[in-house]
Amino acid sequence: MHGSERHEDGATPRVVVGVSGSLGSLAALHRGLAEARRRGAELWPVLAWEPPGGEHGYLRSPCPPLLAAVREAAERRLHEALDAAFGGTDPGVRLRPVVIRGEAGPALVHLADRPDDLLVLGRAGGPLQRRLRRSVPGYCARRADCPVLTVPAPELLHDLTALHRRARLHLPLPAARELAAAKR
Repeated sequence: MHGSERHEDGATPRVVVGVSGSLGSLAALHRGLAEARRRGAELWPVLAWEPPGGEHGYLRSPCPPLLAAVREAAERRLHEALDAAFGGTDPGVRLRPVVIRGEAGPALVHLADRPDDLLVLGRAGGPLQRRLRRSVPGYCARRADCPVLTVPAPELLHDLTALHRRARLHLPLPAARELAAAKR
């Protein structure tokens, strides 16, 4: 697909990026921006949210003011993630932020519904966290009708996780000089 190419139905190409605010999703936003520029596409950063306790919990005990507060928090989190990713500067492509109610995987697959959309997702959390929660990239790769690009977690995330683990176990933390030498 070339820079300004449009779909046969006249719609602008889209790059849909799953956003959570994690370092992995910020890396996905940067990669999604690069892909949107390359394709001449719109960038759709998407944050999916659910009511506390999930949809079934909300149906058992509805509370509209709480629901409104959770939605507002999701909108705020998406805008904070965009500010963190782009530093308040214009990304240079048309940006269409979307906050959607629903589980992340199904919501992203629902939005990235055209065969020539591109769905970009970050990897976050360690192996244990991925085992405990359903993998959004895995779900999307199996169900999406468009290509799915999974961006690896930034190296900084691995370093921070290792430091956090050492601190939690009360192990000595390496000096900054040792950390820099280990990276070389």
